[in-house]
Amino acid sequence: MGSSQVILLQIFLLFTLCTTGITAQTARVLIYSATAGFRHDSIPTAIKVLMARGGSIDTEFVATEDSTQFNDNNLASFDALVFLSTTGDVLDNSGKAAFQKYLNLGGNFVGIHSASDTLRNDTAYTKELGSLFDYHPELQNFTVDVLDSSHPSTSMLPAQWTVADEAYNFQSDPRSLGAIVILAANESSYVGESFKVFNDRDNGPRRFNQGSPHPIAWFQEKGAGVEQGGTEGRSFYTSLGHLNETWQDDLFISHILGGISWVLQSNTTKVSNSSALVGNKQVDNNGSASSTSQSSQSTGTGTQSQPPGNESNTSSWAFLSSEMAWTAEALVKAVVVKALVGL
Repeated sequence: MGSSQVILLQIFLLFTLCTTGITAQTARVLIYSATAGFRHDSIPTAIKVLMARGGSIDTEFVATEDSTQFNDNNLASFDALVFLSTTGDVLDNSGKAAFQKYLNLGGNFVGIHSASDTLRNDTAYTKELGSLFDYHPELQNFTVDVLDSSHPSTSMLPAQWTVADEAYNFQSDPRSLGAIVILAANESSYVGESFKVFNDRDNGPRRFNQGSPHPIAWFQEKGAGVEQGGTEGRSFYTSLGHLNETWQDDLFISHILGGISWVLQSNTTKVSNSSALVGNKQVDNNGSASSTSQSSQSTGTGTQSQPPGNESNTSSWAFLSSEMAWTAEALVKAVVVKALVGL
């Protein structure tokens, strides 16, 4: 065997050793969009967008409106929970207990839009979210001021961002729980701020102190919903996301994906910490699969959890990611073998 063949053989063996057991670091995130009050028309659009864009942040999304999915075993397989435009009491006592345990074990949380109008009587949920929705003026264009452009959910936004949405007001200041407000509504950019204009059109004064500047989006490095002695994951909330059109805007979608990717970097779940107690079991080159709930079925770039009898069956992003890794490895090995044969 010539020196060139020896070198190529060494490269081949080194590559094989380095790629054996490579882990596909794919996060698994549950989207929960159940509603027991007002239902937003944008929910299906939002789910579709998140499913389609999950690969860009190495995330497999699983969508459900089935409250029975909130049990200890199922939630333990997720790196984060996203409450997407939920409203009302969408969990029973058993579901609330499972949610609390998930948070205590280091699970991460993301709330979007009317997630702040959800589980109003649950203290842990309210703390983990940051504050509850009070009212909003009529939907209109207004200016959002970026208070912190270093966060992954805001780094792509202009300093003053014009949106068509609802400028939520809140029942408390999320900063009182340790949250960092990163987006604020510019109250001079829209009308109706000093009055309660919601449902009953009661023209009364603002009832609560939400702090200043007017909070629109915020994060908690350590979620306040965790009980003493628990492991605090991260929490992120944005009040934007009312319209279908909003979910077709690249800036807004980047804002959402940035918030989700940020919570996934908490190092409290299995996607980034193999010693964590909750999160996705990683996929390796030997075919070990990540854990999935029995009622979850793949839908292209994510997974849609459905009641029995309403399933679809195509590949998930997690599977595609591992397939692409195997394909790349096989191609490199084939090239090296061919070169060896030709020498």
